Amino acid sequence: MKGNLEFVKQGMKIFIVDDVHELLITDLSNLGHNVLYLPNANRTDIIRLIEEQEVLVVRTKTPIDAEVLGAAKKLKVIARAGAGLDNIDLNLAKEMGITCFNAGEANSDAVGEHTLGMLLMLLNHLSRAHAQVKQGIWLREANRGVELAGKTVGIIGYGNTGKAVAQKLSGFGVKILVYDKYLRAYGSKYVVESSWDQIASEADILSFHVPLTVETKYYLNQHLIEQFKKPFFLLNLSRGKVVKTDDLILGLDQGKVLGCALDVLENEQLAELNFEEKKRFEELSKRENVILTPHIGGWTKESYAKISEVILTKLLTYS
Repeated sequence: MKGNLEFVKQGMKIFIVDDVHELLITDLSNLGHNVLYLPNANRTDIIRLIEEQEVLVVRTKTPIDAEVLGAAKKLKVIARAGAGLDNIDLNLAKEMGITCFNAGEANSDAVGEHTLGMLLMLLNHLSRAHAQVKQGIWLREANRGVELAGKTVGIIGYGNTGKAVAQKLSGFGVKILVYDKYLRAYGSKYVVESSWDQIASEADILSFHVPLTVETKYYLNQHLIEQFKKPFFLLNLSRGKVVKTDDLILGLDQGKVLGCALDVLENEQLAELNFEEKKRFEELSKRENVILTPHIGGWTKESYAKISEVILTKLLTYS
């Protein structure tokens, strides 16, 4: 995007339908834009009110699909206050001449730190040991950990978060293999540009940092798990449907997956799980070698402000 002060001067109608840092609302309003901030808006509200809006700022509240876009008569921009764009019908938006962008660079440090934290918890049984000691149980041998140093980590996806994870891992004495189908010549002094086959052959740890697309849905399945030459630890801090849960459970049962840390699930609406989804969730939850967090990898106090700063900058330089 290149700078265009016309956007700043036009006083556009901006519809923000999710919770954002107050700086975004304040700065846009101070620049003369008409900001409609409804963080509690539901899907019906969005469809009812979007007709006259020119900019939509959204996180993951609702799919921005044909129904929503069909009601948006004047929409020029969709700004995703976060990393993924999978809840937006990008093809239809493009057909309608709507520019879409995200703020993926704003929360990469947060995801990188969360990934590292989950990995260290997994390797050193920190969650289990913590719970045991609080119950007065002191078991050292049963909680003997595994050192990260000397291991090979495979990173799938080398965008903002993949790069942040690699950078934070670089001081731990690990070999970092990275596979990204859409990049070339991205190797560095601490990252080895790799193929999927090399990662499957060498990795002790596999970490996913890819968007959810047709290509990446159920990327990790039984077939790929069986390609690994040795048992491995899995981390998924991208999107839940990148990993096929049934196949992950099978991999855990068979010992091919030594443990996993998931910040995302196929269905994160836990109160709305159907019978089969509840069974899968219970299967994961009961395992001591599974760590689950509620999609908070990129959601820190710092990233909360950074996301709004990035969205503001991109809106003010939109053309």
